[in-house]
Amino acid sequence: MDVINIENVAAFTTKDGSEIRELLAERNSCIRNQSLAEARVPVGAKTTAHYHPRTEEIYYIVEGNGSMRIGDAARDVGPGDAIAIPPGATHQIENTGGVVLKFLCCCAPGYQHEDTVLVYG
Repeated sequence: MDVINIENVAAFTTKDGSEIRELLAERNSCIRNQSLAEARVPVGAKTTAHYHPRTEEIYYIVEGNGSMRIGDAARDVGPGDAIAIPPGATHQIENTGGVVLKFLCCCAPGYQHEDTVLVYG
């Protein structure tokens, strides 16, 4: 049985610039086809716009407020909002609130740096 507490997970920075704590993935559990992580974006910061050719994602906001952009659409998001991000869709999240923006990120297949393409300009 794999039970991992976030207090025991080291943070790392993804290619898009968010701070991630990978809770369950093939690297640390029996999970093989998806991953679950907590992401944090500091006040006033945003991730680099990016897309994943293969991976679909779900963001679930647990704390803070932000602006989510997928393609040409943008919308304010906050606690309780679940956001669907299909493969190939350019996306970016910005912390527009006064506290660290925290959200759960589910990826299928599991997160890999190699499946992240940064978009500049």
